[in-house]
Amino acid sequence: MRRDTEDRVGLFEDSLRLAHAPLAARMRPRTFDEFFGQSHLVGPKAAFRRLVESDRLGSVILWGPPGVGKTTLAEIVATVTSASFERVSAVSSGVADLRKVVEYARQKKSMGKRTILFIDEIHRFNKAQQDAILPVVEDGTVILIGATTENPSFEVNSALLSRSRVYVLNALTDDEIRFVVQRAMSDPERGYGSQSIHITEEAELALVNLANGDARSSLNMLELAVAVAEAREESESQEVTIDLETVTSAIQRRAVLYDKNGEMHFDLISALHKSVRDSDVDASLYWLARMLDGGEDPLYLARRIIRMATEDIGLANPSALSITMAAQQAVHFIGMPEGALALAEAVAFLATSPKSNAIYAAWGAITEDVQQTRNDPVPIHLRNAPTKLMKDIGYGKGYLYAHDFEGAVVDQEHMPEKLRGKRYYHPTDRGYEAKLRVSKKSDES
Repeated sequence: MRRDTEDRVGLFEDSLRLAHAPLAARMRPRTFDEFFGQSHLVGPKAAFRRLVESDRLGSVILWGPPGVGKTTLAEIVATVTSASFERVSAVSSGVADLRKVVEYARQKKSMGKRTILFIDEIHRFNKAQQDAILPVVEDGTVILIGATTENPSFEVNSALLSRSRVYVLNALTDDEIRFVVQRAMSDPERGYGSQSIHITEEAELALVNLANGDARSSLNMLELAVAVAEAREESESQEVTIDLETVTSAIQRRAVLYDKNGEMHFDLISALHKSVRDSDVDASLYWLARMLDGGEDPLYLARRIIRMATEDIGLANPSALSITMAAQQAVHFIGMPEGALALAEAVAFLATSPKSNAIYAAWGAITEDVQQTRNDPVPIHLRNAPTKLMKDIGYGKGYLYAHDFEGAVVDQEHMPEKLRGKRYYHPTDRGYEAKLRVSKKSDES
């Protein structure tokens, strides 16, 4: 029989009233109606909400950046559903902890009661740990709710993923973050509504900007700003004002949404590479700065920038490889932050250079032929003949020495028998390759 929702909310409120609970914990939404943002999941007609409220939720993976409500949604499910709710953290729990929960769930199942297993940061579970819960998810012993900041396609076992529905949570908008801050300032029970604390519009906007779409960060920063402002006042009886100066001195810098080992790493390097390829110098420099600001290894960036030079510029600008190699050496020699300018110079050079992937395409076709066609012997006229025997059997016979001919160009075959006449490299009409294209056409004619 379903527990009364209000009773479950009361239990949830009790946990939030623990002494000295952080503001972010106190302000955590308790119901779907209090939840702000993610309307595609919690709106009155949203499928996720309807499944929860009708107690028919199956196993799900909640995927989204930090501070957007994944854990909160799971806890709201705990207040609404009639199933038992068990929570484990992938950071601190092991297989033994999972077995205890599974045994408990089996006992509940024998009594006709379902168990929801919430695994926070499920991407931190290794394959063995994920395999351990697969059978009980499959047979319905537990309903899984997994929360992850990483792409579940890469971090969750395919078998487990196929038995779960993935729901994507989006970073909160600035307006949504502003509402979170305003609610904390006005709430008399869980926030600062009963205190003489005022925040200026400039300070509020600064908090919103610094939060980067992370509600938890916005509340943590607000709490810190309040503490700094209170410490600055002469007495508690005075009204505490949080102004722009208070926020900037307390926070110092925005919350950085970047994990150099996670999906954001790959998303940003993809954006950088494609911006360079598309000759957008401003976007290229922006994505470079985002990665460096997030703590990316500058030598990793140098390696990828060198790859851009060979893949997307090639001989359209032969200086590209030299410039990027010089940037790598500069980063290695002078370190950071000075080395950032060398990377920026290389990125700007590549973005503004003429583009060609002719070498890249040629190399791909060549390696395919090397792997898939018979490796015929080197034509006999191209073979070295260091001994009399080798000369006697024809090694090197008929070879035309290029420097004996006008322009040092000779018309002789250099490919194996089965690949004679095959052409891989097709210069573009851009940059230096335009000259090569003319030269190659005249040679072929």
